[in-house]
This record gives sequence, C-alpha cells and structure tokens, in this order.
Amino acid sequence: MSEHESQGADRPVFSVEPWCVREPELRLDRLAQTESVFSLSNGHVGMRGNLDEGEPHGLPGTYLNSFYEQRPLPHAETAYGYPEMGQTVINVTNGKVIRLLVDDEPLDVRYGRLHHHERILDMRAGTLTRHVEWTSPADRRIKVTSVRMVSLTQRAVAAICYEVEPVDEAVRVVAQSELVANEALPGGGKDPRASAILSSPLVGEEHVANGTKVLLLHRTRQSGLRMAAGMSHDIEGPESMAIDTESSKDVGRLTVATRLEPGQRLRIVKYISYGWSSGGRAPRCTTRWSGRWRARGRPAGRACWTSSASTSTTSGRARTSRSTATPRSSRRSGSGCSTSCRRAPARSAA
Repeated sequence: MSEHESQGADRPVFSVEPWCVREPELRLDRLAQTESVFSLSNGHVGMRGNLDEGEPHGLPGTYLNSFYEQRPLPHAETAYGYPEMGQTVINVTNGKVIRLLVDDEPLDVRYGRLHHHERILDMRAGTLTRHVEWTSPADRRIKVTSVRMVSLTQRAVAAICYEVEPVDEAVRVVAQSELVANEALPGGGKDPRASAILSSPLVGEEHVANGTKVLLLHRTRQSGLRMAAGMSHDIEGPESMAIDTESSKDVGRLTVATRLEPGQRLRIVKYISYGWSSGGRAPRCTTRWSGRWRARGRPAGRACWTSSASTSTTSGRARTSRSTATPRSSRRSGSGCSTSCRRAPARSAA
C-alpha cells in the first residue's frame, strides 16, 4: 500500500513548472489519464505512458502511423453509400515492458510499500523520467530509475534506460525486457466505440532471438499490413550476471539475473525499433527493420539518447528461438538515467 494513499484525493495530480509536467506521487485512480499525458510520439511511433513493468495500467498502447486493421460494418439493410468496412488503429507489439523481480517478488506498486514515485515529462529533452523507491513484501528495499524516449531523428526508433540498485542490503534481482504482441485490452463498458476494439489482431509469422536481440514479425488478418518489432540491449552490472534470450510467436524476452550489493547497480539500455509496410513480403519488412539498426554507429555513453542503435539482426524463419549472451561487467559510477527538468530562461519585464 502506498504511503501517500491516505492523503486526500483533492490534491492536484501535476505540479506547475516551466517546460515539464511532474507527477510527484502515483495516483492509481488517475492512471488512465496520466498515461495519456505522459505519452511520447514523433508522428510515426506513439507510446502511451504506461509503467515500465506493464501493470497496473489503464490502457496499454503502442501505435504506428497508418497501421490499422479492417473490420466489417454490418447494416440491417444495404443501401448505396453505406460503408461495408471500417478501419481501426490497433495496439501493436509493446516494447516498453521491463519487469523486475526482487528476491522472487515482482515489482508491483499495488503491493509492498511505495516510499517514493515520481514521473517527469521533460518537453525540451523529449524524455519521460521515472523515479521509484519501493520495499517488497519480503522487506527488500530498492531504487529504480528509468528514462524513456522516442527518437525525433529516426522515426521508428525508441529507447529506454533502466537502472536498479539496492538501498540498504544485498538483493537478487531478475530483470525481464520484453516484446509483447496481442495484449489483452480492457473493455469499453457502455462506450459504443468498444465494438471497434479487436482482440488478437496480429498473426505471428516469424520470431528470432540472437544474443541480446529479439525480432517479432506479424501481419494483420484483413488489411494485409505487416510489421516487425525488434529490441537490442546494452547491459552493465556485476560480473556474475546471467543473460538469457528467448522468443515465441507473441513474446520476445531477454532475462538478466544477478545479485546486487549495496553500491552496485544494474543498468539496461533497451533500443526498440519498428518497421511496417503495406502488403510487403516478410523478408522486405524485416530488411527495413534491420536497416534502421545498421544506419548509424553504436552510440556511446549518454549520446544514446540522441542517436539510434546500430546492432543488426539475424532474419530467418524459426519456430522456437533461444540464446544465451555473455555477461559484461561495469565500472560505471553515478546514474546515467537520471534527468531533471530544465528551467525556462527568465524574461525581463517590458
């Protein structure tokens, strides 16, 4: 239960600051609204401001410009001018999810004790930053910092920097970075637009896991559109990290397991890329996806927030895929994920 839950619901959800929108505490009763406010988009890729762990959520959503599915529009009587088909923008493969287990207890803000939760939308930097301090039901306290962005220079690329560290004692953590297709969406109740919500609109065609990279390829059932979603990772942490990658038709997952002592940190930089086309064959769509990763050299350090990733993917058909990567150690100090809102310059009086 949150320490702030007992405080009145009349408090403002956001603080007023120049160039940024700050949510100083989590309000589960306003979760759907804050997900809309904290959305990130560049006109081609749009991501709702869902929590990193995926749950709880008001409405999960990741959307691609002009990627839709067709649905029939039945009429009691046919007549000239009555449309026979409608189009619905669909929720595509979700690449935002990074789940965390702390000594086998999943991070869930509804359980344990939530000491601090803050989200900041920096409208100058184009980033969504989240700070969490949480104690698990097993009394293990951790800090989590994440920064999310959608590139304004590479239209199909997004990135997430995710850091976790113990507060007062050693903990064993397992982080799971995922691609999830055909997510279950909440019903619309009495909203007549709820009939436009399509269940499982994507049909899996291909999935590949290779090292720290995963690729999922899907198509729509009626509109004939195809899309590929891929993720790649840079991982820094203790020497004892164990890294495993797997994929299936609708889920791709990279798992990192390690033990963190006080003062140590696990840092995952997740690069997400999408490719989509109308009526293209599967190899063409995957080639577009991998080409976006080859377009630029791998960014270094903090430059990852202004450049796209450059790891290439292995394309090909596979019914099941699984890969284990070699862990890398980290000598990095300080938090590369943390960011703060920059104040607008003061204006002189006329």
